[in-house]
Amino acid sequence: MTAVSITFPVRIPREIAVIRYASSEATMVASTGSTVAESAASSHLDNAERERVFGPFRRWGYLEADLDPLGFFRPKLHPELQSGSELAEEARGIYCGTVGAEFMYIADPERRRWIQEHMEGPQPAVDQAHVLEQLIRAKLFEQVLQQRYLGNKRFSLEGAIALIPLVDEILEAAAERGAVELVMGMSHRGRLNVIVQVARRAPEEVFAGFEDVDPRSVLGSGDVKYHMGATGEYITRSGKKIHIHLASNPSHLEAVDPVTVGRSRAKQDRAGVGGWQEYLPLLVHGDGAFAGQGILAETLNYADLPGYTVGGTVHVVVNNLIGFTTPYSELHSSHFAAQIARRQAVPIFHVNGEDVDAVVRVGRMALEYRYAFASDVVVDLVGYRRHGHSEVDDPTVTQPLIYKAIQEHAPLWEIYAEDIGAEDAESKAQAIRAELEEAQQQAKSARKKPSLRELPGYWSGYKGGRYKPQYEVETGLGTEQLRELSQRLTAYPKDFHIHPKIKKLMEQRAEMGAGKRPVDYGMAEALAFGSLVKAGVPVRLSGQDSKRGTFNQRHSVLLDIENEQEYMPLANIAEGQARCQIYNSTLSEAGVLGFEYGYSRDYPEALVLWEAQFGDFVNVAQAVIDQFISAGEDKWGLLSGVVLLLPHGYEGQGPEHSSARIERFLQLAARDNMQICQPSNAAQYFHLLRRQALRVWRKPLVVFTPKSMLRHPDAASPLEDLTHQHFLTVLPDTGAADARRIVLCTGKIGHELRVEREKRKDQSTAIVFLEQLYPFPEAELAAELDRHLHARDIVWVQEEPANMGALFYMLPRLKRIAGKRHVLSVKRSASASPATGSAKAHEVEQKTLLTLAFTTKH
Repeated sequence: MTAVSITFPVRIPREIAVIRYASSEATMVASTGSTVAESAASSHLDNAERERVFGPFRRWGYLEADLDPLGFFRPKLHPELQSGSELAEEARGIYCGTVGAEFMYIADPERRRWIQEHMEGPQPAVDQAHVLEQLIRAKLFEQVLQQRYLGNKRFSLEGAIALIPLVDEILEAAAERGAVELVMGMSHRGRLNVIVQVARRAPEEVFAGFEDVDPRSVLGSGDVKYHMGATGEYITRSGKKIHIHLASNPSHLEAVDPVTVGRSRAKQDRAGVGGWQEYLPLLVHGDGAFAGQGILAETLNYADLPGYTVGGTVHVVVNNLIGFTTPYSELHSSHFAAQIARRQAVPIFHVNGEDVDAVVRVGRMALEYRYAFASDVVVDLVGYRRHGHSEVDDPTVTQPLIYKAIQEHAPLWEIYAEDIGAEDAESKAQAIRAELEEAQQQAKSARKKPSLRELPGYWSGYKGGRYKPQYEVETGLGTEQLRELSQRLTAYPKDFHIHPKIKKLMEQRAEMGAGKRPVDYGMAEALAFGSLVKAGVPVRLSGQDSKRGTFNQRHSVLLDIENEQEYMPLANIAEGQARCQIYNSTLSEAGVLGFEYGYSRDYPEALVLWEAQFGDFVNVAQAVIDQFISAGEDKWGLLSGVVLLLPHGYEGQGPEHSSARIERFLQLAARDNMQICQPSNAAQYFHLLRRQALRVWRKPLVVFTPKSMLRHPDAASPLEDLTHQHFLTVLPDTGAADARRIVLCTGKIGHELRVEREKRKDQSTAIVFLEQLYPFPEAELAAELDRHLHARDIVWVQEEPANMGALFYMLPRLKRIAGKRHVLSVKRSASASPATGSAKAHEVEQKTLLTLAFTTKH
């Protein structure tokens, strides 16, 4: 089947000129001989008739569009479009050709009018010779890979090759509007082609990955070729340069969406005013994943929210009408995979991937819409998949008819060359093939696998790899500094009508800053944030209800009770301070955490935090944690300093409000890939936050934060503890004398153990807090254990069941440093669920834990 290239869109010329007039008394005569007044009346009637006829086509025309190059995905007839007038044929040519536009559900009439004018008005010319060369290069690149590396997976772009000229036109139009960088996220299909054709990496660099020339350099780490990121310089036809940043992405398909958007926002924030025009996010999706993956919906949902907007993302759905072996009819309930985007009132342009001129024009229109309205926009590029899901998969088993048609279908560049009458296409193809063959030969002689990515300069001062003691910094502040910060943190404008409860809280915090009252977690955090922004370190925190805090503990943003105007003390610490941003997020975990991880990737000097409403809710973001946060450095060499604040603690609130799943993070911990901490008091939390921001060692930080202990006197700290030099990975028990038993724990249970010890008048038990679980502070803990010379038993106590918490992680490490001492453990019985839903049962269990901690014997 040969696709017929048509001019997009089809235009039927108007026979009679319509003359606009400035006054009803004008007497100008039209070419027909009628008066201007008569012509105007006729024009009004013509316009009314045009609107009547065009209206249904603007609304429903996309259903009857000719979009599938193979003809299997048939147009869906609509009763309102079955008319045969001349105007109807004009409308049909525009809205039911190889482009189908969904936009009439958009409430804003200006946006609808803009799309109508661009669909129905004159169309820009296409540089067909340039497009043809792109199609040839993209196809032959895939062909050389197929021939030279038969049996290797590469996830070919063949069948949707028009993606390359589509992105090219987007870049051309973006450069005209001042764009300096494209921040791109995509899954694996077509990635290698994009690396060469868009990121403009040399083909031999990609071929070298197939040669696998340096396996020892990635033993135990690294990633497959089609997951790796790349950077490069794209030079447009007009000679302008756009930096290309293709983000690394795992097989979790849409997981890269929020990461890319977060990275774009960080780059835009760095650029300042107008950053959204300079940094353009582009996401390339598969049709099945676009419809089926919830993280995509989460990312679309916050597109226009102040904390997450990037001035619009261009989404391209590479629609192969199939997912692995599943036909489109089983992938989504809607007619089109892209229709999930309708919830956001953004336009969707469906386009036949083999009308390449139409593809190019749609790309420009989508880009211009993004810049006109700072809005997301979706291009649904309908094509096919020439090979199976991967090149080692046989698709004829599950789709025999489609693949029979594909086998007989000519390559797109040949179809396009015939359509435009390019007589030199074959000679161009031979020259390009020779180039690629030469590049492949060069790759065979490579000694080292080349890097496809260059890190931006703002990462030059930061370190990854294993921990080194020289990375430590002093985190304490002087008493006078703390008092000055407290004054700013508790001040608000004189005419600000503050809530009585918050006024009292501010007064209490002022007393904390003056040393008259112990500092609680909320004030410790505010002092940490305030000290950092004053020192020029940006702070960004987002999460569900994070402005106030889930547990009413933060109150970072004050509300005037008479007009609900906001005042943020942290934004008014000092002249010239760094930015402090605290946002209530959407009701999303994976999407928002992915965004904050992405933000941290391009703002390493900032303290970037995400807070779960309850620690358990981090379960929903597990793919982001597994694939990016814990493994990003090992797989891709990418560092991040993102902080996860996960409220954790057993307080009888049930299975979903107790555990932040300490065990999962410890399972993922290796090669100093992240830090896992549970600070037991406010001062420790203060030092931990400042340590994370101030030292050059950039690793994700997982913090198990308290709930009931947020304002508990036992977890509050005297102001002088904030003047100490460092965060302590092990908090010693300095009050215990001549201990016979050492109880080791982390978090809230330690405070309960202290209370129980007082009740028992026990003077022979030392209670030691392990504040940092990973990297394991072996030397510090061994030193503390050795300080208690007569202790014979070391008891690890945890609130979690035996199959959860840190037990499996701690016991072998404790046995290694215990010497001749016995290592025991106290925990809840193994359970399928993290905690009981009965408050009374919880109380019984907790009392049993406390009793056993002081009585269990070897």
